[in-house]
Amino acid sequence: MSDPPAPAVPRPRVLVVGAGFAGLAAVRALAREPVDVVLLDRTNHHLFQPLLYQVATAGLSGPQIAAPIRHVLRRQRNCTVLLGDAVALDPVTRTLHTADGTVLGWDALVLACGATHAYFGRDDWARFAPGLKTLDDALALRRRVLLAFERAELATDAADRDAQLTFVVVGAGATGVELAGTLIEIARHTLRDEFRRADPRTARVVLLEAGPRVLAAYPPALSGRALAQLRDLGVEVRLDTRVTGIDAGGVDLGDARIAAATVIWAAGVAGSPLARALGVPLDRAGRVPVPATLQLDAHPSVFVAGDLATVIDAAGRAVPGVAPAAQQAGRAAARNLARRLRGEPPVPMRYRDRGALATIGRRRAIADFGRLRLWGTPAWWAWLLVHVLFLIGFRNRLVVLVDWAWSYWTFARGARLIVGREDRPDG
Repeated sequence: MSDPPAPAVPRPRVLVVGAGFAGLAAVRALAREPVDVVLLDRTNHHLFQPLLYQVATAGLSGPQIAAPIRHVLRRQRNCTVLLGDAVALDPVTRTLHTADGTVLGWDALVLACGATHAYFGRDDWARFAPGLKTLDDALALRRRVLLAFERAELATDAADRDAQLTFVVVGAGATGVELAGTLIEIARHTLRDEFRRADPRTARVVLLEAGPRVLAAYPPALSGRALAQLRDLGVEVRLDTRVTGIDAGGVDLGDARIAAATVIWAAGVAGSPLARALGVPLDRAGRVPVPATLQLDAHPSVFVAGDLATVIDAAGRAVPGVAPAAQQAGRAAARNLARRLRGEPPVPMRYRDRGALATIGRRRAIADFGRLRLWGTPAWWAWLLVHVLFLIGFRNRLVVLVDWAWSYWTFARGARLIVGREDRPDG
C-alpha cells in the first residue's frame, strides 16, 4: 500500500487594499509568486485619476478613464477581486473588517487605499466646495458647473447672473491649475454661442493660492511660466491669499469677499482614515511614514504604498504623490513582501523620477524632465503623449485620442450631460 498523499500546505494569503496605481501595480507584481492575492476596493474600477478633471469639465466620460478591475486582472489566476469598503483593521490579529461585516485575514498586507480631501479643520466647507477624487466627485462637479451656466441664463438680476458665472478654485496645485484653465476655455469657447440671455464669455475664473507660487512643486521658472499662461488665458490668479470662509454664496478672503455660485476645493489631501488603525505615528496630513522598504517596523507583515505613504527612498529623496511614483512603490512593496515570505531581507526602494507635467489649457502646459524643461506647445504635446500611454486598455487610449482631436479642432465637449439629482449647496 502506498502512503496517503501529504495534505496540501496552504499558500500565504496577501491582502491588497485599494486598486489605484500602487495597489494594482502590487497585485500585478505578485502574479508569478506562490501566493493567493485578494484585492479589495470600494469601487469596481481602476481610475486614471490624473484625467479626472476632464470628466468634471465634460471633456471625457467616466468609462474613458476607468477600467473594471475584474477585467484588468481576469488572466491573473492567483488573484481574487472583492468589492467592499474597509472600515477597520487590526495589525496584531491580522484581520480587516469591511462595512458589510466581512472579515478578511492576511499573512501579508499591502495598504494602498490612497487619500481623501483635507479642509484643514474646516470640514463644514466640504458641502459648499467639493473636491475631486472619485468618479462620483467628477460627475457631481460637472453637474454643478453646467447648472451654473443654466442658472445664469435664467437669472433676472445682474448680481445673481454674475455670481452664477463666477467660478472659484481653491488651491493652485496641478488639479487646481488644470481645472481653472479648462473652465475658462469652456466659458470662452465651448459655450460662446449657445446662450441668449447670459454671455458665458463674461465668466470669471478665480484661482486662489495661499502660497507665493502656482504649482509650487515645480522649479520657480516653470511655475512662473504656468502663471503667465494662466493669466494669458484669462484666469484671475491670486497668490498669498488665504480663504477664511466658504458658504453657499461665495468665498471670504479676510475682509474681502468673492460672490460665486461654484467653489471647487483643490487645496489639500489627507491620508485615508484607515491609517489610524495601524497604531503608528502619522504625519500632519494623516499619511503613514514608512522606510524605503515600505514595511512598517512595528508590524513587519504590513506594507504601505501610494498616496497613503510618506517615503524617503534609498537615495534620500522624497517620493512624490504622482502616478509613476505610486506604481514604483506598489511594485517595490510586492517585491519586499515576496522576499519576506521567502525569509530574505528587504531591498530599499529607489525612486526613478520620470518627470512631471501639468496642462493649463489648449497648447499650454509645463513639463519638468530634469535637465529638459518645456512649456507651451511642446510641453502640451508631451503631456498628451504621456497621459495616453498611461491609460489602461487600447480602447481607452484610442477613444481618448479621438475625443481630444475632435475637441482640439472644434472646442466641443461631448460629455456635457447634466445627470443625477440636483445638488445645491444651500439645499
